[in-house]
Amino acid sequence: MKSIEDILKDREKVHGKYSTHSVVSQRLKYLIRSQDIFDGLPYSQRESLEMICHKIARILNSTDDNFDSWFDIAGYSMLIVNELERGRNDKERSY
Repeated sequence: MKSIEDILKDREKVHGKYSTHSVVSQRLKYLIRSQDIFDGLPYSQRESLEMICHKIARILNSTDDNFDSWFDIAGYSMLIVNELERGRNDKERSY
């Protein structure tokens, strides 16, 4: 079994240094949180936006093509699309 140190070294090779990733991620999150609409969004939408920021920061900090981060962005977006679609369908049924 790999040690935590070995796993962290492997991750750094793929995702870059955590210290630089965290700066980009926090700056992006600050920008979205500072928008007036943010606090009024459902928790799921806030979380997806923040996770997308995290994935964007990984891409910008990465030493690799990082297919997974791009795929994850699509996944977090799709979770919200599905949620919004279910809400739309519920509203249509209530008329």
